[in-house]
Parts: sequence; C-alpha cells; structure tokens
Amino acid sequence: MGKRYLIDSNILIEFVGKLLPETASSVLTAIIDSDFNTSFINKIEVLGHHSADDAWVNFIKQASIITADDEIIEQTIQIRRNNKIKLPDAIIAATAIVNDLTLLTRNSEDFKNISDLKMENPWSWNEH
Repeated sequence: MGKRYLIDSNILIEFVGKLLPETASSVLTAIIDSDFNTSFINKIEVLGHHSADDAWVNFIKQASIITADDEIIEQTIQIRRNNKIKLPDAIIAATAIVNDLTLLTRNSEDFKNISDLKMENPWSWNEH
C-alpha cells in the first residue's frame, strides 16, 4: 500500500468548505475516498464547533477514527516531555507516528520539532 494519511482538523474544514487549492482538493478527495483516517481529537474539534451540522456529522462518519491506546498515550507523553506543544496536538502527532501515517495539516509550525513525525501541507502540493 502507498502512503497513508491522518487528516488534521484544519484540512478537513478547508476541504469541506471548498477552500483548498484545486490540486490539493483533488488529491484529498482521492485520499478521503480510499483511506480516510483522522484522530478522535480531530473529531472532537470539528464536531464540537458551534457551526457543526448534520452534514459534518455524516462526513466524519465516513472516517476511520483512531482512538488512544496505550502506545499512543506513551508516545504522547514522550512528545510532551520533549516539546512545548498543546496536548491535543501531541495526541494527533502521536497518533500519526504510532500508526505510520503522514499528518496532513496546515499548521506545520505546531508540529515542526517532533522527530519521527511525517507531515505534509496540502497547500504546498500546488507548488509541484
């Protein structure tokens, strides 16, 4: 199997809101159609927003929601010990690392110092 992804909240919101550049939107559509992975934290962030409606709920239902297990918890602890990072971001990074997923996010700065984290910003896909 090729590269697999964990999709961050900001990319989910931009995708549904049709805010992504055309190339990123096309690639993301293919990813979502074939292997839609996100973290339980992203589900909480997206569906916990006051603007979330039934369309959002139905969209997130299509995803494989990865929950925290002992390995993700231990990885989160290590990330928090070694980086100044918010807990939700540490959980998202740990989820990607433990599951060998590339994190798709526009918030690269939030994750830049985490070793072993593979990350891409879909906004940069138009530059290639």
